[in-house]
Amino acid sequence: MQGGNASAQAAARTGPVSHIDPDGPSGPYPIPWLDMNGSHNQPAGPHLEPSHIYHFRGRVARCSGFSGMGTDGKNERLLFGTKTTDYGIMDGEYWAARAPQTGAFTHI
Repeated sequence: MQGGNASAQAAARTGPVSHIDPDGPSGPYPIPWLDMNGSHNQPAGPHLEPSHIYHFRGRVARCSGFSGMGTDGKNERLLFGTKTTDYGIMDGEYWAARAPQTGAFTHI
């Protein structure tokens, strides 16, 4: 690659990450569980981890099994959700890059 953004060029050369350096990125690291569909989802429930990222402390709201209807910008009906739809909101502090970080996250 000639010219262009050096960061984009470096990202294009890197492969899958198998080890996260403790001094690495300050972004959150996802908990790698898999549900029966092979997704990073887990329904809300007793004795289950409510967070989607490691080392998180803060507010977590989770719900699953909801559906509804809305409209798009052209007033066309849109159906949403199934019995396996999982939604979460997280707001608080997590540990990454050897320092506390703060953020708000959603997952659907």
